[in-house]
Amino acid sequence: MKTAICYYSRHHGNTLKVLQTMTEEGDIDLIDVTTRQAVSLEDYDCVGFASGVYFGKFHEGVTAFARQYLPLGKPVFFVCTYGAAKGNGFKTLTVIAGEKGCPVLGAFGCRGYDTFGPWKLVGGIAKGHPSACDLDKARAFYREIQNG
Repeated sequence: MKTAICYYSRHHGNTLKVLQTMTEEGDIDLIDVTTRQAVSLEDYDCVGFASGVYFGKFHEGVTAFARQYLPLGKPVFFVCTYGAAKGNGFKTLTVIAGEKGCPVLGAFGCRGYDTFGPWKLVGGIAKGHPSACDLDKARAFYREIQNG
């Protein structure tokens, strides 16, 4: 199964660590939404969208990318990393998928080291994440997506 994962990962690279682990499980192209100006997702069997969670939401760059480039009817899945809580991270993307008639195959989230905003004052939270256990769960999640 050929998969594209469109992502935003900055600060500590938590989301990218999870995605790179997932690439060990199959034919995955990682597409950084901040560097790709135009992309065709039609030739992929499914498309993932991934981001850290910022104030309870996916990064706006990822949601804008999904609105612009997600083909009608394409199966999708979501991946996020978060410091304290995943909030409503998947909600906006689920709505976009619904508007485009795209079935949602699943969602994966795990904690990630976070020093954003007030967390910087205390040296960050979720130290050591994503952990080896988190990465094993990410691999298992993608295997489930592949096996349908």
